Amino acid sequence: MRVLFITPYLGLIYGGITKVVTELVEVLTKQQILVDLISTNANDKGHQDVPLNTWIKHSNYRVRYFPCWHRNDLIISPSLTNWLFKNIINYNIVHTHTIFAPLISLAHWACQFHKIPYLMTPHGMLDPWALSYKAHKKSFYYNLFEKASLQQASAIQVLASQEAEQVKFLGFQNSIVVPNGIHRQEFEILPDPELFYQKFPATRNKNLILFLGRIDPKKGLDLLAPAFAKLHKQFPQTHLVVAGPDSIGFLPTVKNYFKQTGCLDAVTFTGMLTGSIKQAALAATNLYVAPSYSEGFSMSVLEGMASGLPCVITTGCNFPEAAAAKAAYVVDINADAIADALIECLSNSQKSKEIGDRARLFIFQNYTWEQAAAKLSQVYEDIVFKNEANKLPLFSQG
Repeated sequence: MRVLFITPYLGLIYGGITKVVTELVEVLTKQQILVDLISTNANDKGHQDVPLNTWIKHSNYRVRYFPCWHRNDLIISPSLTNWLFKNIINYNIVHTHTIFAPLISLAHWACQFHKIPYLMTPHGMLDPWALSYKAHKKSFYYNLFEKASLQQASAIQVLASQEAEQVKFLGFQNSIVVPNGIHRQEFEILPDPELFYQKFPATRNKNLILFLGRIDPKKGLDLLAPAFAKLHKQFPQTHLVVAGPDSIGFLPTVKNYFKQTGCLDAVTFTGMLTGSIKQAALAATNLYVAPSYSEGFSMSVLEGMASGLPCVITTGCNFPEAAAAKAAYVVDINADAIADALIECLSNSQKSKEIGDRARLFIFQNYTWEQAAAKLSQVYEDIVFKNEANKLPLFSQG
């Protein structure tokens, strides 16, 4: 089976979608599936320095980058579109990532024109908060393009049960839940936190609270500022680490949130952390916090829980299973609820440790990339089989 993955971007600056796509492609090839991945060279305000219009071979799959024009999240690539309409017939199924993107809409049209089945992954962009953000533009685009694409998709991959409910509420019955995952071996033994302390000395000898994610309005940093100020007043040894890229220039606003609450001096902004330095940050951390208004299914929440950290997350993180398993503090989307949970964590270290231990086991048992790939490969097989069966001619007997 040949599967084509399409995403408008693969730059690390774009956060979770990039990681999810690359991890899925890598692990799907171990399911005896041939996967090609196409994207553009968009990267924040510039472009990635990658070979264009040619296949780049990785261990078990290929990536092809196309030149593009882009401004913020609007990405246009005539060469990608042209290649797609000529070559899409070489694949059994297409898997697109993100919505409200012209390149993805064109990919869906190409699939429909050539009668190639496609599976869509909105990555939480159909969540009520996400739809309400810049609602006027999204409403126009949704009604003009996305609604029809969703209706004609062979399946809509959602990442969480709550996202499935929202998709159903919007009138679509073709969703399947395949959550994100982690590689267990990356979290079984975390590195020495000294690497993190050396790079960010202000964090040494502190009780660290880690926020790991993009600097973006939906991440709830306006709620975290007063919540952390309340915590810091009661526990002066606490220090907040805000780790993530600022792809939309939102960082000055975020710093002002903490300045207004009087705790900016107790916050370290690290920028994006990857690889060993990110693992060292997780090893150095006492508590993880995700104050989000909206998430598809947060990779960083999985990483915090897999690291054995007591995690405070909001209902906007779409992870009620963590609450049911008593593997995280899942709180309402407001500053007081976030603050109270953080205070409870630091006030009861034994309970926090037990929650962190449960979190780690819960993630290891239920949320790995291998499990996600196995389920997706079965979905692909079912869709392709149904599509091929529909192409067979009908013979009358007599």
